[in-house]
Amino acid sequence: MANKPVRRVVTGHDASGQAIIQEDGAVPRVQQVGGAIGPMFHEVWNTRATPAPIDAASGEPEEEGIVLAPPENGTRIRVLDIPPEGEGIRNMTPDEAAAHFAEIGAGHASNAAKTGARHALMHRTETIDYGIVLEGELVLIMDEGETTVRAGDIIVQRGTNHGWANRSDKNCRICFVLIDGEFAEGLGT
Repeated sequence: MANKPVRRVVTGHDASGQAIIQEDGAVPRVQQVGGAIGPMFHEVWNTRATPAPIDAASGEPEEEGIVLAPPENGTRIRVLDIPPEGEGIRNMTPDEAAAHFAEIGAGHASNAAKTGARHALMHRTETIDYGIVLEGELVLIMDEGETTVRAGDIIVQRGTNHGWANRSDKNCRICFVLIDGEFAEGLGT
């Protein structure tokens, strides 16, 4: 998979309170999840509280590895490079799908074993996710229905069971902003 670096520019304040460029370079955490058939995660930033504290020049809160959901009461922004889907995903077993999500601390999110799952990587998180397609296209698969999203399209994912399929022959790059959420009574997992 062609993998262009994701540039992260972080701003802050100097000792006199003037705005500065604190950091400018490639995102420090990049990992392919699910082996050679899986997406490349470019972790951009996370916050750990709402409202998010704004100070002079701290960095991103430390994390071990790649985690699917944002921290409790926090946010996460990441860029995913999703390669064209092949037989490895189409023929994935529910146990393999759960293992795929377990790599990012979300084995519980996998719904592939659910009767009638429409895609091997169907999943659900207790989050609001804003997805912005940067290049390429993806098919958003829901329990009922699906739609193709292309560069420039924005998805508002509201804690629903879904899957992503790249049915094209090119990589898809998509940016996700994930916000910790809470299911209304009756919608829980």
